[in-house]
Amino acid sequence: MIIIGDKLVSEDLFEKHFVCDLSSCKGECCVSGDSGAPLTAAEVKELELALPKVLPYMKEDGKLAVQKQGVAVVDSDGDIVTPLIDGKECAFTFFDEKGIAKCSIEKAYREGEIDFFKPLSCHMYPIRVKELTDYTALNYHHWPICEAACTLGASLKVTAHQFLKEPLTRAYGKEWYADLEIVFEQWTKENS
Repeated sequence: MIIIGDKLVSEDLFEKHFVCDLSSCKGECCVSGDSGAPLTAAEVKELELALPKVLPYMKEDGKLAVQKQGVAVVDSDGDIVTPLIDGKECAFTFFDEKGIAKCSIEKAYREGEIDFFKPLSCHMYPIRVKELTDYTALNYHHWPICEAACTLGASLKVTAHQFLKEPLTRAYGKEWYADLEIVFEQWTKENS
């Protein structure tokens, strides 16, 4: 782990290559798994406010799931997450004309309906964030459904942290990301 400010950054973010390949995976991360996307308390509030503008982009069974469960639930690990449809895809998932799972929250954002992009945990994947006593740990999460993303990232020579520049900057600011890049350059020299 590398310390940058109050963040502990896994070296995997420098070592692993990653670029989402939706044509291969079809957005499987929105469908698979045993719970929904992790949410912060602030994101729950934002989702509650945004919901009327997000609903038109949702599937009917997603709307029903949110009607019954709310915009957030507590999973078996005690984490606040998005609700699922029948234990499968995220309630906010819809499928485009190519059968690719997409986010109705992001769609509403891109259509100019809301200011909330989507949960940061989704935007930052494959990073998983863990709050510790003195630090925030940023870990690379390996999931077999993302093998195509690893292959594409390797072919394009894009590391996970480079692919995630936008969400990392959204979460921690431009200065922090610039510091991350400086550390990456030093790390690359030391490990080549």
